[in-house]
Amino acid sequence: MLIYLDNCCFNRPFDNQSQLKIEIEAKAKMFIQSKILSKEYKLCWSYMLDYENGINPFIERKNRISKWKELSAVVCDKQNDTIVETSKNLLQKGLKIKDAAHMACAIHCKCAYFITTDMGILNKNIEGIKIVDPIEFIRRENL
Repeated sequence: MLIYLDNCCFNRPFDNQSQLKIEIEAKAKMFIQSKILSKEYKLCWSYMLDYENGINPFIERKNRISKWKELSAVVCDKQNDTIVETSKNLLQKGLKIKDAAHMACAIHCKCAYFITTDMGILNKNIEGIKIVDPIEFIRRENL
């Protein structure tokens, strides 16, 4: 199964872990990554992840996250007309421009799940992809 982790999901383990929700999401995200490493799930990477991670001011975070590109089964490395059109449609559904581009890449690559910790994305219902946080992904997949 192909899955997409957005930038906020990749950054969750670096967030302040003093809140229980953040700590649990970080652990769940790390567990999902272990399943990617063991080839139980396939990771999709996109040019949007390259872009957002590239402007990360924290060098250690940037370097650790960028290594996941090499471990990705699918890389959507450039924008195309289909992604642009899907992004425009997603903007109409209330997604922010960067979020719409991430989601469009995931849909274009036929990901089953879009995994995020962004509440503004989690409350959306987008045809063709399941949007969940790391905890819900584990729950749904009975991991």
